[in-house]
Amino acid sequence: MTPYSPDALASRLKTGLLSFPVTAFAADLSFDEPRYREHLSWLSQYDVAGLFAAGGTGEGFSLTPAEIDSVVKAAVSQVDGKVPVLAPATGGTATAIAQAQAAEAAGADGVLLLPPYLTEAGQRGLVEHVSAVCRSTNLGVIVYSRANAILNDVSVLELVDRNPNLIGFKDGVGNIEMMTRIYAKVGDRLTYIGGLPTAETFALPLLQLGVSTYSSAIFNFVPEFALGFYADVQKQDRDSVYRKLNDFVLPYLDIRDRQKGYAVSIVKAGLTAIGKPAGPVRPPLQDLDSDELAQLVALINKID
Repeated sequence: MTPYSPDALASRLKTGLLSFPVTAFAADLSFDEPRYREHLSWLSQYDVAGLFAAGGTGEGFSLTPAEIDSVVKAAVSQVDGKVPVLAPATGGTATAIAQAQAAEAAGADGVLLLPPYLTEAGQRGLVEHVSAVCRSTNLGVIVYSRANAILNDVSVLELVDRNPNLIGFKDGVGNIEMMTRIYAKVGDRLTYIGGLPTAETFALPLLQLGVSTYSSAIFNFVPEFALGFYADVQKQDRDSVYRKLNDFVLPYLDIRDRQKGYAVSIVKAGLTAIGKPAGPVRPPLQDLDSDELAQLVALINKID
């Protein structure tokens, strides 16, 4: 059983950077648990506020429910209480409920509710979907607003009124007006998490909208840089933030933007670049080519 009540989890997640580790795969694309545990052991040396297993960067969309369960259990076991572990819930309402309940049974500390696949939905349907998942578990739930499940301010206000264990709102859209409306209506009732790809790019402006933390994919392979960048954002050290954006983050985005799906692929490539490979990505994603990997290696080697 988790030591974190929903409120305690919300308070903890606000205190630092969030880690979204990749899921290691063997050459045959099966889950490589020993390498995954090795990766978690290395990351756990650093000070982060929460670890999200099998999320987007962890290719959770390509995992079977049984594999998600294995990844979450491995994370809970390996981290061993050093940092809260949050598990994914996705798909249709029944599937998301089953995953949320499996996460609670596996000892996870919270749930990240990702958008349902394929189908579009109106606000009323999304409110009912999120509420059903929240009712199904005692864990704190963070809803990820993006893609086909973008929540507006009226819906978020209703959700927090109906669901005491809804503790967080992860923004994957970047609509400044909507974030302003949500924060104006809900205030500090929720923990706000930046969830746009390569969240460092948006971290400083979103801080002004109550987004106190974000999910860092680059933490997977340059953890010291990622933590230093986060610290600069929190201090609102604009000179340092923009210097690091120019020196590393923006050139990194130039590589990332060459193919759809590279927002995940480039993170695994980063681990290969530093000599800690986590295997290939699963289709339909594709790995960086050799020239792109060489460019990434050179970019990482320039970090001071």
